[in-house]
Amino acid sequence: MITEKTSRWFVAGMCVLFAVMVVSPASAEDTWPQFRGPAMNPALEDNPNLPDTWSTTENVEWVTDIPGLGWSSPVVWGNKVFLTTVDAAGNFEQPKDGLYNARVFGRSLDLEHGWIVYCLALDSGEVLWKKQVLTEKPVVSRHPKSTYASETPTTDGERVYFLFGDVGLYCFDMEGNAVWTHEIQPFKTRGDYGAAASPVLYDDKVIMVYDNLESSYIAAYNKVTGEEMWRTARDETMSFATPYIWENDLRTEIVTMGDNRTRSYDLNGNLIWELDGRNSYVCIPSPFASDGLLYLDSGYVGDKHRPVYAIRPGANGDITMAEGQTSSEFVAWYQPEAGNYNASPLVYRGLYYCVRDRGGFECYDAKTGEPVYSQKKIVDKGRASFTSSPWAYNGKVFSLSEQGNTYVVEAGRDFKLLHQNSLGEMSMACPAIVGDRLLIRTVSKLYSIKKM
Repeated sequence: MITEKTSRWFVAGMCVLFAVMVVSPASAEDTWPQFRGPAMNPALEDNPNLPDTWSTTENVEWVTDIPGLGWSSPVVWGNKVFLTTVDAAGNFEQPKDGLYNARVFGRSLDLEHGWIVYCLALDSGEVLWKKQVLTEKPVVSRHPKSTYASETPTTDGERVYFLFGDVGLYCFDMEGNAVWTHEIQPFKTRGDYGAAASPVLYDDKVIMVYDNLESSYIAAYNKVTGEEMWRTARDETMSFATPYIWENDLRTEIVTMGDNRTRSYDLNGNLIWELDGRNSYVCIPSPFASDGLLYLDSGYVGDKHRPVYAIRPGANGDITMAEGQTSSEFVAWYQPEAGNYNASPLVYRGLYYCVRDRGGFECYDAKTGEPVYSQKKIVDKGRASFTSSPWAYNGKVFSLSEQGNTYVVEAGRDFKLLHQNSLGEMSMACPAIVGDRLLIRTVSKLYSIKKM
């Protein structure tokens, strides 16, 4: 019988150096230092030791309770796993799965909350340290499906950076000592949704985006001192997409989504190019690159235009296409109705996969944008909704539903649903994959899944 915090294996060897962006599939031996992994495209090389079946007891190496609420994904460096949560005394409202009236909000503003950062041992699930960085009553509301701890941390192996989007950016060393804090002035967001975009690291900078109704911006802070290095105003009101550091053959740039425009900045915060892609009402999927192309996606469920763009390197200025165009010098391809609402897409073995919020599974040729198949239902029975982004390894694509079920699809041009794995409770965080382990966060627990 599997018991909590029971370790059977030890991860040995040196961690590879962190590269913020690679265009080839991620190695299963890499660290997992940010949202959706090193490349923000969690398509891994084959590793027969990675699991493809699990349950609350099968192939569970350990499971650790995480009190409070948080949808931040776990990140990993060496034998340390980092994540966040926000806890509150009293009977505060729990997040709800599925689609519903987003104007009904779980405020809980009269309760004192604690903003908490965690470090766990990868080999055992033991809590190595935790720190409460703030205790107060919230000054902003949140979407009832979200939490006050939805931003994923990032680390370079020397320090770890925890962002609570309407509260502050907190830097700790790997042993849990506070290094610096940058307080964030909260602004009103559309519908009181709050913030959710995760921070990213590059060179000496930790970079964050805060889009809101009053004073949107992208900013960079010195990762050692916390000093603000630059801040650039943004003409945006709504985006939850994590910025992406695109290292291509020509330059390194910071790509951001927005309801008005997609924009790329240089490492000093200066605009390089922009695209009025008639983006969706709300941008949630994060950009990423694979095999030389940058992929941009937005697909609010209520919009008729839900675009996906594949962008070539080298653009400058305004690269907006004329009405009716489907490609240009810098737009390799465009699909007007392929965008996702919540989950970021995935490129694996030359194919572009996406899962819609109600379980419609689609596949396109990643180089040309030509449809391979569309609207295949990966839910064979019961209801399902999807926020967590898919991942892939060993010829399989995995999609985790909000209900805690992972649907396993055979990769390739023919759709085939293989099976599903259940953890039995709500899940919205993206997993981390390191070595032979798959780390999945549910509403109350963190699981280490491994062939046992």
